[in-house]
Amino acid sequence: MPEKTAQTGPRSEAPPLRPADGSASSVGEVIRWGLYSIAVNGVLICLHGFTAWASGSLAVTAELVHNFADLASAGAVVVGLKLALHKSRAFPYGLYKVENLIAVGLSIMIFFTAFEVAATVISDAQIVPSVDFWMLAVLAVTMVIPLVFSRFEMRVAERTHSPALRADAQEYRVHAYTTGLAFTALLSAWFEFPLDRVAAAVIIIAVVKTGWDILIDALRVLLDASIDLPSADRIRAAIAADPAVTEVTWITGRNAGRFRFVEAGVVLRSHRLDRPEAAIARIERTVREAMPQIERVLLHVETATSDSERVAVPVTDLSGTISAHFGEAPFFAFLTLDRKSHAVEDQRIRANPHLAESRAKGLRVAEWLVDQKVDRVLVPRDFEGRGPAYVFREAGIQVEVTSEPTLAHLFGTGTETPET
Repeated sequence: MPEKTAQTGPRSEAPPLRPADGSASSVGEVIRWGLYSIAVNGVLICLHGFTAWASGSLAVTAELVHNFADLASAGAVVVGLKLALHKSRAFPYGLYKVENLIAVGLSIMIFFTAFEVAATVISDAQIVPSVDFWMLAVLAVTMVIPLVFSRFEMRVAERTHSPALRADAQEYRVHAYTTGLAFTALLSAWFEFPLDRVAAAVIIIAVVKTGWDILIDALRVLLDASIDLPSADRIRAAIAADPAVTEVTWITGRNAGRFRFVEAGVVLRSHRLDRPEAAIARIERTVREAMPQIERVLLHVETATSDSERVAVPVTDLSGTISAHFGEAPFFAFLTLDRKSHAVEDQRIRANPHLAESRAKGLRVAEWLVDQKVDRVLVPRDFEGRGPAYVFREAGIQVEVTSEPTLAHLFGTGTETPET
C-alpha cells in the first residue's frame, strides 16, 4: 500500500514559537506570573524571617527555608521560560522541555528543604518559642497570601498549559498548609503546650509529597511519555470526523513542556481528492481546535485500496426505482460492490433522515452520506456548482449521473427492505 507522510504546521528549520493556547501573549503571560511569584516569595520571606527571628520557632524557621527554596525555583521558572523562546539550527524545535527541567529542579529544591528541616528537628534541642499576638497575625496573613495567589496562578497555568506555573501553584497551596502548621505551633506555645517539633515534622511530610508529585509529572514529559488516553481519543475523533478520512489506523503523541506533538496514520480517499494537501491542512486545523495546545501534527497518509466500494443511490421505493430527486428522495440504497467484477456483495435501503426538513435538504443529505463513508454516489442529474457537489468533492466522493430507471438496470439487483 503506498504511503505518503505529510507534516503539517511550521515547515522551516526553526519554526516560530506558537503559544499552546493560540494566543500571542501566552508565553509573556507565563513569564509575567513567574515574576509575580518572585515578588510574592519575597514578601513571604520578609514576614517569615522577621517572625522566625523574634519567636525562635523551629516551624517558622522551616517555613522560611521553604520560602527561600521557592524563591530560587520561581527565578528559575522565569529564566527557563525565556530560554524556551530560543530556537536555532542546533535546536530547530525549540527548548520546549526546559519548563519540565525547571519542574524537576523545583522538586529537588523541595527535597532539599525537607532534608534541612528534618536535620534541624533531629539535631536541635527543644526550644520553646516566644509568642506575641502580632506574630500570630502575621502568620495568619501569610496563610491567606499563598492560598489566594495559588488560585489565580493555577487558572493561568491551566489556560496556558504551563507545567512550571502548575508546579509553582501547587507549591503555594502547600505553603498555605505548612504556614498553618507554623501558626498552630506558635498558638500551642501560647497555651504552654508546644508542638513546634511536631509541626516541623508534618511540614516535612507535606513538602516531600508535593515534591514527589511534581518530579513524577516532569519526568513523564522528559521521558517522552505518551499523551493521556482521553486526549488521544479526542484527537482520534477529530481526525475521523473529517469527510476525506475513511479510517484512523493509529495515533500517538508526546508532551514537551506546554506543547504536544501528535502523529497519526490516516487513510484518505486521496486517489479521488482534487487537492489532498487541502484535506491534510483541514485535518490539522480540526485537531488544533480540538486540542489547542498541540504544536505540531504529523500525518502518515495512506491511500484507500479496498477490494470493494460503497455506492449510494437515491430511490423512491423499496423495489429500487431511482428517484428523480436527490435531497427529496424518500430512500437511499447502499450497495457494496466488488471493484474488479462489479458484483453486488451487499444491498440495503435506508430511509432519508432529512426528508422532512424545509431548508438545505440536499446539503444535509450529502453530509449524511459522507458520514456513511460512501465512495461513490449515483444521481439522476448533475448538481455541479451546488452545495452537495462541494461536500462530495471535499470528501473525495465520486459523483456520477445515471439515466437508468431502477437498481436492477444498474446492477442487476432485486427488491430489498429498509435497513433497521
